[in-house]
Amino acid sequence: EVQVVESGGDSVQAGGSLRLSCAASGFTWDDYSIGWFRQAPGKEREGVSCRASRDGSIYYADSVKGRFTISSDNTKSTVYLQMNDLKPEDTAVYYCVADGLCSVTAGLMSDYDVWGQGTQVTVSS
Repeated sequence: EVQVVESGGDSVQAGGSLRLSCAASGFTWDDYSIGWFRQAPGKEREGVSCRASRDGSIYYADSVKGRFTISSDNTKSTVYLQMNDLKPEDTAVYYCVADGLCSVTAGLMSDYDVWGQGTQVTVSS
């Protein structure tokens, strides 16, 4: 069974950092495009970052560019989202995803088939 499980969500002060982790089972990261979405209360779900499996290119939403970094450790089948200089508007449930479209040129993340259960990130001012 293909699964991803997130961890690392927490409550932090603005300006702080967190690292989210996503552990995969049933597949290897190189086989799929991987990424992170987030959803804040009352807001639409937003694609935050992804890495395309085809060429390894990486997409970041404008709202996180320069502050967030996506990376992976294939030996551990784990994907990370390093989040620095966090802002209250980063408060959301963050979801790890795999097997979908990641287009840097189009600035698009869509049609992901594998979703984690989500981890809460809360940033206070």
